[in-house]
Amino acid sequence: MDAKNLFLAQHAAVQSAAVGGNPASAAERAFAGLSDEQMRVRPREDLNSLAWLMWHIARAEDIMVNTILHGRDQVCDDAWRKRLGVSRRDFGIGMTSTEVTELTRQVDLAALREYRDAVGRRTREIVGNFGDKDWGGEIAAPSLQKAATEGAFGTRAEQLVKGFTGRPRAAVLSGIALFHPAAHLGEAVTVRSAGGFGTGI
Repeated sequence: MDAKNLFLAQHAAVQSAAVGGNPASAAERAFAGLSDEQMRVRPREDLNSLAWLMWHIARAEDIMVNTILHGRDQVCDDAWRKRLGVSRRDFGIGMTSTEVTELTRQVDLAALREYRDAVGRRTREIVGNFGDKDWGGEIAAPSLQKAATEGAFGTRAEQLVKGFTGRPRAAVLSGIALFHPAAHLGEAVTVRSAGGFGTGI
């Protein structure tokens, strides 16, 4: 299996079945079979809601894959922000507990599910068109600065621009589109358990 097909197979494991074709994916176990009320529950103060986790995973992938790795506009444009009911342009790093609760309450969950799927499909489209040279190289400061100027990094802009500049492109891609969602999907299982919601499949 080459790098492209390996990535796409692993990506399918952290996407909805509608995006990756995997009905037993970690995303299905985390987010399937829940009411809107359950998606908005924070079982404990130290846990995020499932709604916030879905938003955060999608925003991080959208920003990093599109703006920083591929040099194109994010999926989340003004029309998407209006549909989502969320005006923030970042992906939630450094948010306070109060801000997490506020976003959890206000986000439109039907739009959020569609948005996360749209981000996942865009990533698969981009990587599906990769040639060998697209896996190489490093993250350049100008693309990070562009994202920072657009508000993608919130109050952590300087820290994130410095931290990601010069990192290998392939490592950032796998980190943000595979390992980052996998970690938060594990967190989502904890939220479901603490909330008494069972598993999605």
